[in-house]
Amino acid sequence: MSRADLQRLLSLGEGQSIEFKAVINPVTIGQNICAFLNSGGGYLILGIKDDGEVHGIPPGKDLHQLEKTIVAGLVPRALVSFDEQTIEGKKVWVIEVPAGQDVPYGYRDEIFIREGDRTRRADVGALRGMILRHKGEPERWERRFSDADIEQDLDEKEIRAMTMSVATGRLEGLFDSVSKPLDALTQLGMIKYGRLTNGGDVLFASHPAKRHPQVRVRAVCYTSDKSDDTYRDFKTFEGPLVQVLEQAYTFIQRNTPSRSHFRTGNMVREEQSLYPPEAIREGLVNAFAHRDYADFRGGIVINIYPNRLEIWNSGNLPEGITVASLAKGHISILRNPDIAHVLYLRGMMEKLGRGSVMIRKACKAYKLPMPVWHADAQGVTLTYPAPEVTPEVTPEVTPEVTPEVTPEVMKVIAVLVGTMARRALQEKLGLKDAESFRKRYLLPALKSGLVEMTMPDKPQSSQQAYRLAAAAIKLLKRSKS
Repeated sequence: MSRADLQRLLSLGEGQSIEFKAVINPVTIGQNICAFLNSGGGYLILGIKDDGEVHGIPPGKDLHQLEKTIVAGLVPRALVSFDEQTIEGKKVWVIEVPAGQDVPYGYRDEIFIREGDRTRRADVGALRGMILRHKGEPERWERRFSDADIEQDLDEKEIRAMTMSVATGRLEGLFDSVSKPLDALTQLGMIKYGRLTNGGDVLFASHPAKRHPQVRVRAVCYTSDKSDDTYRDFKTFEGPLVQVLEQAYTFIQRNTPSRSHFRTGNMVREEQSLYPPEAIREGLVNAFAHRDYADFRGGIVINIYPNRLEIWNSGNLPEGITVASLAKGHISILRNPDIAHVLYLRGMMEKLGRGSVMIRKACKAYKLPMPVWHADAQGVTLTYPAPEVTPEVTPEVTPEVTPEVTPEVMKVIAVLVGTMARRALQEKLGLKDAESFRKRYLLPALKSGLVEMTMPDKPQSSQQAYRLAAAAIKLLKRSKS
């Protein structure tokens, strides 16, 4: 959330979807989050007095620990975003709560609702109304049972990658009591009564497309600005969702040009991707998290043209969300909250309802035309217009000089899959000395530009994770060749 967005919320004052708290009381905070989940979502801003005066977060308070405490008390589990901001030189915490899809929610065995600017316990009438409304709604596709065999079809490596990523990142300790991969999926609600849900199938099965052909992703790189039969590259991806997302990202990086430019006062030419990597990742994550998986005619399609990049996903915008509101940010309405929750735990989904804002911000920093969203009955298309071709823009994908890297750095990029926390990466390499790993492996990998942080603006964050940069992906591809 930007400072301008936060200032706007503060100027609105407390109401149906906004609550201020100056005192950090986990019980009261949990009750308010529960009420927002049951009442259409909202924002809880901590470190602010009732009259809007900035009080700040008292010293010694830990946002990460508060998040763990709140999540542990919510039933059923829900994806809630916790963020730290600074205003008037003081720290404040912003908790964004989406509209809950599994009402009624409870906190510590009590149910709360929002009524104007107040949070109160739900009485029998309110509780009955929530249950009846929810009962009349069809069960979400991701919650329905899959035909997958949990003994034969699950990809245990993908499950362990998720638990290892979470162990040292978001909600550290979430799976401390879990001894088996299947227990982790049960804890996430992906396994119920001994059966895998569709959401669990898409995320953790080796070949979910056998049962759900609509989960395949098609990617095409065309030679002209029209969808004709002449294309440079064509791929269809299938497998566990996170792996497919990474493969789609690699396809885009491989098939888009690079730009050459000179920084002010620097005579060394620098190579830069045509489209900002963070904007591409965010666009893909949004497509995977918000698409309509229930439509067997649907899917995700990536089209790369010389003058633009398009990412299309099936399913219209959720009710209450418009193309215009995407540019400003909004209270998140999740079509697939279970799938989104796992992407959040993996460090791929940062801010609820802010993905479109982050995409626009990244494109603006790259001095690109603003991206455009188009929604119709079939789906949503995100288009990234390319800059005009100038002498500084290489019209074809240019071969890069292989950077000189140490054997230790090569080992890092060889084992780094998706996003991994520091401890998970260290364990993957079989290293016991944390300081040696940091100095000989991690820091040189970051300095080489082959590995990048998922949260570069917060290098010391306990939720920090790492992923391969575009240069590393191309280096590995050339090494295999």
